[in-house]
Amino acid sequence: MEILKWKKLSSKYLVREKWATLRVDTCDLLNGTIKDDYYVLEYPNWVNAVALTAENKIILVRQYRHGGDIISLEVPGGVIDGDEAPESAIKRELLEETGYSFTDAKLIATTYPNPATANNLTYTYLLTGGIKTHQQHLDEHEILNVEEYTVEEVKQLLKDNKIAQALHAAALFYGLMELGALV
Repeated sequence: MEILKWKKLSSKYLVREKWATLRVDTCDLLNGTIKDDYYVLEYPNWVNAVALTAENKIILVRQYRHGGDIISLEVPGGVIDGDEAPESAIKRELLEETGYSFTDAKLIATTYPNPATANNLTYTYLLTGGIKTHQQHLDEHEILNVEEYTVEEVKQLLKDNKIAQALHAAALFYGLMELGALV
């Protein structure tokens, strides 16, 4: 059976806010069915970093995440501002969140956080040669600790299910694969 893209017949916005927009679409599924209440979240695109210091330590951040009500160990990252290039966004986010600057940045994955209900992308970068050059410059809602781990420690954190955020676990998978550290 051939899988076809649905045809959007109409859209209506229910919520339009800075961090999230909710719309409801009416779609022709092209199989004889009209779906008149398909909800889609529109988010800005995001960037994530598997960031290695000059000493080959992976930088992770620990912070509270209200939606899940958890203290979460994550890779650094954040929202792409407007028409900012993803590579510029990840370097800016790393400098703001961690105070580290990096010599090299390589795009290693582009993923959809949840294409069933959201329209945004996450760009994951591997950054190397990180050196602490600044103090943190956090947004008003950010309260986070910067931590450093060896590659082996990160692998153990993943094995022990200590990285709860799915996009961040995926980023670490791609980063470890790029580093040749998965065996």
